[in-house]
Amino acid sequence: MKSVLSKLPKMIQKGAPHLIRNDGELAEHTDELFKLTAKEETTPEEDEAIDLLTLLIEHYEAERYPIPKADPVTVLRFLMESHRLSQKDLSRELGVESTVSLVLKKKRRLNVNHIEKLSKRFKVSPAVFFAS
Repeated sequence: MKSVLSKLPKMIQKGAPHLIRNDGELAEHTDELFKLTAKEETTPEEDEAIDLLTLLIEHYEAERYPIPKADPVTVLRFLMESHRLSQKDLSRELGVESTVSLVLKKKRRLNVNHIEKLSKRFKVSPAVFFAS
């Protein structure tokens, strides 16, 4: 019995998703992903296509546009600036305003609870707040 994988070269030849090689292909894959994720309801096959396109896009972007490592405080300052937040605005996530100040001065580290709350607030991976 022939597996679907044995037909893969022909499927790619006919336009099946494949490794992204340039920004033009990235745009095509991204457009298709947006179309699929814009649907109110998706089929199991569409869900699988979303997963596959996401992996392909993430792989290309990680290779082509790697994100430089940044320390947690630099990340936090960037997020605060881009969201136009003050130290006081983060007191719910970090406790009191003085804690925010100590973290920003690198006199206190973010703990797991802080990281969890910040990642939820800014909708980012908790990994961005871990020192590399």
